[in-house]
Formats: sequence, C-alpha cells, structure tokens
Amino acid sequence: MRNTVLMRFVLGLALIAASVSVWAKDPTQADAQKEVDGAGTTLGNFVNDPDMGWFRDHAKEAKGMIICHQVVKAGFIIGGSGGRCVLVVRGEKGWNGPAFYTIGTASAGFQAGVQSSEIIGLVMTQKAIDSFMSNSFKAGGDASVAVGPTGVGTAGTPNADVIFYSRSKGVYGGVDISGAVIKPSEEYNKAYYGKEASPIDIIVRGSVHNPNAKPALTSKISRLYGEKK
Repeated sequence: MRNTVLMRFVLGLALIAASVSVWAKDPTQADAQKEVDGAGTTLGNFVNDPDMGWFRDHAKEAKGMIICHQVVKAGFIIGGSGGRCVLVVRGEKGWNGPAFYTIGTASAGFQAGVQSSEIIGLVMTQKAIDSFMSNSFKAGGDASVAVGPTGVGTAGTPNADVIFYSRSKGVYGGVDISGAVIKPSEEYNKAYYGKEASPIDIIVRGSVHNPNAKPALTSKISRLYGEKK
C-alpha cells in the first residue's frame, strides 16, 4: 500500500514537471497552427458524432464558438485539468479569429488516472463575447453556462450565455465546466499573428490576420452554419 501511494506521488511529480516544461516553452507559429488544426479536428468529431444532433441543428444560432481540442485531467494525488482553446466569432465580413486561450479547472482528492477530453462552447450572447474579451473569464460566474443536450429527442435551447459540450474518454465521467477559468494566451496570439494581438484586436476589430493561416477550421464552421465557403 505504501509503495503504491509513493509511486503515485512520484508519478504525480513527474507529470507536473513535464507539464510545466511544455507550457513554459515559447510557442512558434507552427505550435499555434497545430492548435487551430486540432480545433478543426475536434469540430469534425462533434459534427460526425451521432449523439450530437442538437449541436448540429442549433450551432448556427450561436454568435461563435470556443473549441478546446484537448483538455487533459491528471488525477494523481490532486487532480486538475488544463488545455488550450481557440475562439472564433462571426463578424460583419466573415469569421474573426482564432483568438487563443487557456482553460483550467481544479479538483482535490485522491484520484487516479488521466483523461483527455474535447470541449466546444457555443457562444450564444454578446455578454459571453464581452466576457471573453476580459483578462479572465470564469464559466458560470462572468457569464452563465449550460450543458448542451445530447441524444435523441432533445429539448429546446438552454437559457445560457455559453452552451458547452464535451466528448471524453477515460476514467472520469466528463468535464465540469462550471468554475473553469479561461484566459487569453498572449504568447500564442503573438506567435500565430506575428505581433502583439489582443482578443479585442482579433475578435472585435478583426484588425489582425495571419497570411499563412490554413482555412480548414473556418471552412468547417461555415459549412456547419450553412454558408458557402
């Protein structure tokens, strides 16, 4: 028993050290593009999931979406989850974004295992967009959140600023978004656009662009919204 606990402790420390080293590295434009590509893959996974009928039918009602293609929850000793996300919002002349964010939640307890989840939040209101323009967005605090309907015979649109969906594999049942903290990633925004770029520059003004950007993500969003792309 003691050996098992000690092993979990050692593994936990190793995981934390590895996580810190990865997150501390200055991102390149290729790193940022990889996040965008991952978001496109996640969107495709949700669209093709037979349980996501409501998502497919109602996504076009959203003003935009935030996509987190991999949120990892490590359950050694003290569990916590984290990942990166991209936000895309419909503007006057098309889609503005992506703007890059980090997401983090925390949970205490003796937990074992590692879970990887995909998350998409449908941004339904201007209040939600405004909240994402701040230095820190707390889900359920700065704007209301709800879990999106799944399966057959789903009901109407939940009354929330952001409607979250998650697809998970692993020992945990899912990802609790309430209380999650989502913050702009200045480093990834700078890496992707080649200069300092705030969420307001990217999403509200639409004043910064990446000439090397691949259109895969926005093309998938446009098709989901019934737009020609």
